[in-house]
Amino acid sequence: MRSRPTLRWAPGPEVLALEPGSADVGPVADVVAGGQVVVLSGAGISTESGIPDYRGETGSLRTHTPMTYGDFAASESGRQRYWARSHLGWRTIARAEPNDGHRAVAALQARGYLSGVITQNVDGLHQAAGARDVIELHGNLDRVICLQCRTTSAREVLDRRLRDANPGFEAEVTRINPDGDAELPTEAVGSFKLVDCTNCGGVLKPDVVFFGENVPKSRVERCYRLIDNASAVLVLGSSLTVMSGFRFVRHAAKSGTPVLIINQGLTRGDPYATHRINLPLGQALTELGERL
Repeated sequence: MRSRPTLRWAPGPEVLALEPGSADVGPVADVVAGGQVVVLSGAGISTESGIPDYRGETGSLRTHTPMTYGDFAASESGRQRYWARSHLGWRTIARAEPNDGHRAVAALQARGYLSGVITQNVDGLHQAAGARDVIELHGNLDRVICLQCRTTSAREVLDRRLRDANPGFEAEVTRINPDGDAELPTEAVGSFKLVDCTNCGGVLKPDVVFFGENVPKSRVERCYRLIDNASAVLVLGSSLTVMSGFRFVRHAAKSGTPVLIINQGLTRGDPYATHRINLPLGQALTELGERL
C-alpha cells in the first residue's frame, strides 16, 4: 500500500496567524545545551552546498514535478526519462561538498549535544561532514537497488555501465533537483539506453524513497524510538510538507517534547514549535555552536 504523494502545502490560518520566526538563536541554544536532542533535517540545509530545495523561494516544485514511484514502476518510458536525467544530475550531487550547516551538526554531535540525526535528504552530506549513525529517512543516491531480487550496488558502478551503454551522451542540464533528477530537453531523453540488474535482469531503481512510496517500517520505528527518548527535536531546513518527516514533529509535540525549528520561511510544523528561527542554516547553526 503506497500513499498518495503530497507535493505541495499551503499554510492555513493557524500558521499565518503566528508571529514571524525570530533571528535570536539564544532560546534554541538554551534547550540544546541540555543535550539528548534529535536533529531532523531537510533539503534547506543543503542549499548552501549548491543543491536546490523543492519548496523555497527558488524551489524546483515551482516548475518541476518530481518522479513518483507510480510513474517509475508503470512504464519503461518513465524509467528512461528518470535515468537519463538522473545520469547527468547525479554528478552534481556527487560533487557537492558539506557546508557550514552540515559541519555544525557534526560538531554538535561530537560535543555530545545530539542523540541522533534523521535526514530527509539523499545527498549523504551529513556523513561527509563527519556525522555518525545518520538515519537516511529517504535513502541515499549513492546506492541502487533491484526491484526484483533486492540486490543493492554502488551508484558509481551503475554510472560506469550507463556511460558504456550511452557513449557520448551529453545534454544541457537546465536545473538539478534535490533528488538528483535533472531537467533535460525532451529530445535528449528518447535515445537513452537503460541497463538491467546484473544479478537477475530486473529493473534498477535508486535506493531512495520516491514520492508516493512508503519509508520502510523498520526505519520509521527506529526514528520513533529516537524521538521518544529525545529531550527536544531540532528541525533544520524543512517545510515538513511530506508526512514522512512531519509525523515525527507531531509525535514529539503530542508527548510534550519541545520542537525547535530553524528554517527560512513557514513550515507545516510551526503550530507545534516551541521556538522558531528564520535564518539561513549555515549562519544560524554556526552561531548556535558558538553559544554552547
